[in-house]
Amino acid sequence: MNTSTDNNLTEAQNELYGWIKDYMKNFQHSPSIRQMMQAMGLKSPAPIQSRLKHLQEKGYISWQEGKARTMQIVDEIIEGVPIMGSVAAGGLIETYSDAQDNLDISDVLKTKNVFALTVNGDSMIDACIADGDMVLMEPITDSYSLRNGTIVSAMVPGLGTTLKYFVKRGGKIFLEAANSSYEPIELNLDEVFFQGKLLAVWRKI
Repeated sequence: MNTSTDNNLTEAQNELYGWIKDYMKNFQHSPSIRQMMQAMGLKSPAPIQSRLKHLQEKGYISWQEGKARTMQIVDEIIEGVPIMGSVAAGGLIETYSDAQDNLDISDVLKTKNVFALTVNGDSMIDACIADGDMVLMEPITDSYSLRNGTIVSAMVPGLGTTLKYFVKRGGKIFLEAANSSYEPIELNLDEVFFQGKLLAVWRKI
């Protein structure tokens, strides 16, 4: 198996990776599986999906299988935003003069399989999560390791999905809102599927 000279990708993986980078640079969004098949001269999606999985496992892309337009090139994700000092939310303080540090958000964006959800409703308003915000979520692989107070995206089959605090008491699961207008949702553990836990909140002003 041949590999490229500057990374641990196979020739086929490197060819697809280079094509994806060029495509996203030109069009500002990720290509479809069909477009990748055509570009690589393939008639089946299976080889493309296999290469994408390897690219993700090796840390070159972020991608949610089965979700259109979710691909990102990891080394092009922003690595820092300058922290320019402090701003008062009460009285006035001395303004900033020079950047002091960088706010590093690369760890959040590079988390494997991170996904985003749009918030609908105000049940988490006291946790500073408002209607219309985007929440970045990390997939949950072991629900038994969840700690009380973790903000999770929970799906109850037949009822829907909700963003709430996870609380476990006396063998029961409670999905608790950050708004006193909403009552806790009481469930058995086998009645709920936890999709992800909160990594960050994105609000576009």
